[in-house]
Amino acid sequence: MSDDRTSTTEEPRLTTRRTTHRRVPRLVVAALPLALAGLLSLTISGNALRPFERITVIESRMASKSDYFKDPEVERLLLEHGIRVDIRRLGSRGIATRSLKGLDVVFPSGQPAAKLILDRPDDTGQTVRPFVSPLALGSFRDYAETLVKAGVAERQGGKGTLYYDLDMEKFMTLLNGVDDPDPDNPKDGPADGKGKEADTWNGIGYDDVAPGNRSNSGSVLVRTSNVCESNSAGTYLSMLAFVANDDKTPGSNHPNNPKRAKEEVDRIAAEIKPLVTLQGMWADEQADSYFSAFGEDLAPIALIYEHQFLAHQIAHQRKDGKQDTTRVLLYPKPYALTEPQLISLSPQGDRLVELIEEDAELRQRALELGFRIRFSGENGASEQLDDYLRDHGVQVPVPNPDQTKALEPGLQVLDDIINYVGDCPPPNPDDPS
Repeated sequence: MSDDRTSTTEEPRLTTRRTTHRRVPRLVVAALPLALAGLLSLTISGNALRPFERITVIESRMASKSDYFKDPEVERLLLEHGIRVDIRRLGSRGIATRSLKGLDVVFPSGQPAAKLILDRPDDTGQTVRPFVSPLALGSFRDYAETLVKAGVAERQGGKGTLYYDLDMEKFMTLLNGVDDPDPDNPKDGPADGKGKEADTWNGIGYDDVAPGNRSNSGSVLVRTSNVCESNSAGTYLSMLAFVANDDKTPGSNHPNNPKRAKEEVDRIAAEIKPLVTLQGMWADEQADSYFSAFGEDLAPIALIYEHQFLAHQIAHQRKDGKQDTTRVLLYPKPYALTEPQLISLSPQGDRLVELIEEDAELRQRALELGFRIRFSGENGASEQLDDYLRDHGVQVPVPNPDQTKALEPGLQVLDDIINYVGDCPPPNPDDPS
C-alpha cells in the first residue's frame, strides 16, 4: 500500500534578536554642555594638561617669612609655574646653624642669619631680598595708652590711631625688673612705687586707663621668640644693645683695643639680659599668640614684624568691613629694619629665586600681604604699600621724624650677645632637624 501522505517542508524562520538601548541619565545629558565648555576654556587658557604636567617640589627651610609662601594666592601663582614649595619652619638663626643637606632654598628673615649661611662652605646659588619689614611691637590699645600716660609712647594721630611711636630709652627702664625711684633722671622711667619690685602695669597707670578699672599687676615686659633661634629676637637684642650703649654698636667705642671692646660687649650683654629673660619661657612664634582670641592675656606686648600687623588689618577690613581697633602697633625709636633673603641651594632653588625676583604678580601679592617691596622707595618706605592701605580702608603709619636706625653689631659681637643672653647651645651644622 502506497503512502499517500504528502511530505511537507517548513520554511526557515527568521529569528530577530531584541537589543535593549540604555538611556543616558538626564543629569549627564544636562552636564555635557558644561563639561565641554570647561574643556574648551582649559584648552584656550593652556591649562588642559596641567594635571599631567610635572610639578617641581622645592624643599625649603624658612622662618617667619614662610607666611608669604603659605599664602593660598602665592601657592596658586607658583603652581602656574609648575612649582610647589614644601616648607619646614625654623627660626632664622636655627636655619643658619643646622645642616642644609637636601634643601633647595632657605629663607632667613634677616641679614645676620643670611650672612652666616652664605659664609658656610655649602654651595649656594642665586639670592634675592624681595622686601623689607620693620621690627615692631604688637600691643593692645589700653596698654598702649598706659605707655602714653607713662610718658614713653606717643600717638600717631588721634585717640583712635592704630600706631604709636615708642621711646626705647625710656621704655627700657620699665623692662629692667627694678622700680626706678628717680623719674627726674633722664635714664630713669616712671616709678611704680613698689620699692625694689619690677615696674608693673598697674604701677604705671593701667588700672586707671583701662575701662572698668581693670587690673594687671604683672610686670611690664615684651614677649619674644627664642633668642637662640629667631631673627626677630636677635634683632631686638641688637636694638636694646644699641640703646644701652648710647646709640652706638657695642664694642665700637674701642676699635683699636680688642680687650676693652670685649669688656664693653660683655657689660652691655649683662645689662640687657634681664630685659628679655624676665618673660620666662619663650614661645615659638609670637604672632600666633598675639593674634589669637586670647592675645591680650597671653602677650600684652609681643615682638612681631610690621607686615604681620598690616596683613591682619587688611584681612580684618576685608572680612568685617572695619579695622581691628583693639590691636595697635608700637614703632620703636630707634628703629630696626629687617631684610629677609631667599637663598638658593640647587638649580630648582635658582628657579624659585628668579620667579620671586621677576614675577610681577608675586611682587604684587607681597605688597597685599603688608610687605614693603624693596624697589618702591628708599629705606623700605613703600609708597605703593601706603596707597594700597588707603585704598583698602586701613590707616597708613606715619614715619617718625627721628629716623635713627639701630645698627646691628658685627656677626661675632651679635653672636656673643645672643649666646650670653640666651645661654644658647653650641651650633651643630650636621643637625638636619
